[in-house]
Amino acid sequence: MAKVELPHPGHDKHLCYLSNLGFQISNPEEYKELVRDGKFMCKVCGRVAANERNLCKPVSL
Repeated sequence: MAKVELPHPGHDKHLCYLSNLGFQISNPEEYKELVRDGKFMCKVCGRVAANERNLCKPVSL
């Protein structure tokens, strides 16, 4: 099987990637920790996270 190339470094920690994998379903408590008290929003998908490293294009709320 071919290795999937991610669009940029750190993408494996971004909410868009994790959501596509079903992380919010398989690990709901860990997902809640990533979004609880959100301080940043992704300019691309609109997801909100507590830490900017969990978004592709973060902007402060």
